[in-house]
Amino acid sequence: MSPPSPPPYRVGAGSDTHRVARDSDIAKPLLLGGVEVPVAFHLVGHSDADVLAHAVTDAILGACGAGDIGELFPNTDPANAGRDSADFLREAVRQAADRGWRIGNLDCTVHAERPKLSEFKQPIAARLAELLGVSPDVVNVKAKSGEAVGPVGRGEALTADAVVLLFRDER
Repeated sequence: MSPPSPPPYRVGAGSDTHRVARDSDIAKPLLLGGVEVPVAFHLVGHSDADVLAHAVTDAILGACGAGDIGELFPNTDPANAGRDSADFLREAVRQAADRGWRIGNLDCTVHAERPKLSEFKQPIAARLAELLGVSPDVVNVKAKSGEAVGPVGRGEALTADAVVLLFRDER
């Protein structure tokens, strides 16, 4: 009996968390999905700390079976210090394409007590679509507050979750 043929679709989930810092002497922007969000704090991370881009990168890598962001871009590598997370996303898309997969759709959520993200959801979705090489109508960005509970609710951290659907590239 031969093994079943692989499914034409694969789903990946990604999640990331970065802590908030309010160092007034560090001029580091808050980036979410490649979009700068003006606030009086930034996130701490080895790269640019784009929590949403990291979650999306992990979702894509997981869906195509290419490991995770820490394997491809370790925080112990000086080359990744301050690195633009758009590089991570583009590499994840390339890894998926090399394995015969294309992005079907992306659904993601940013968890942040502050800032309120309503006005940024559409620009973030558009930037993610650009980085992923897909139409903006297949990217959905949601924002949730922490309801004053836990590290997100106390404004100590931001988290992001992402789910991506890949499909076989028949081109």
